[in-house]
Amino acid sequence: MKQLRRLLIAVVCMAMLCLAAAELYAPTPAAATAPIPGLVPFQSDFSVAETGDRLEAALAERDLNVFARIDHAANAASVELELRDTELVIFGNPNVGTQLMQCNQSAAIDLPQKMLIWEDETGQTWLAYNSPIYLMERHALSACEPVINRIGEVLEGIAQQTIQAS
Repeated sequence: MKQLRRLLIAVVCMAMLCLAAAELYAPTPAAATAPIPGLVPFQSDFSVAETGDRLEAALAERDLNVFARIDHAANAASVELELRDTELVIFGNPNVGTQLMQCNQSAAIDLPQKMLIWEDETGQTWLAYNSPIYLMERHALSACEPVINRIGEVLEGIAQQTIQAS
């Protein structure tokens, strides 16, 4: 009887530990805002589609080439899979991108520039781009630091213009 009691207590304790661990490691809405190394995120008060439209307008104002706008949610739906609204806008300026590739051609894997727009599990829209400093470190672009700094200023300006009401 004592052994059965001890076994029952051990089972209950293990179950409690499992529940505590599940609670501790369960994804939460805050997970969407957790820092992702190399990304610079911004909250948008607009829908994903409207944020994408505003981004394209901000890029056009700066005469930046928009190479593609990819609707990942629509692509997922085309194969009968679900995905919250997620769009990727690919854009750039050959004059600037070429300078980075001249410093180190491996930078081409991260060019043209991209901005990701997505809706998290709480319905919040986000816009993010790769940190130019992250790219500088990733591709050893220290010789291009002035260009990297300017890219950072421009990307932040575009992001701010996109997410803020006029």
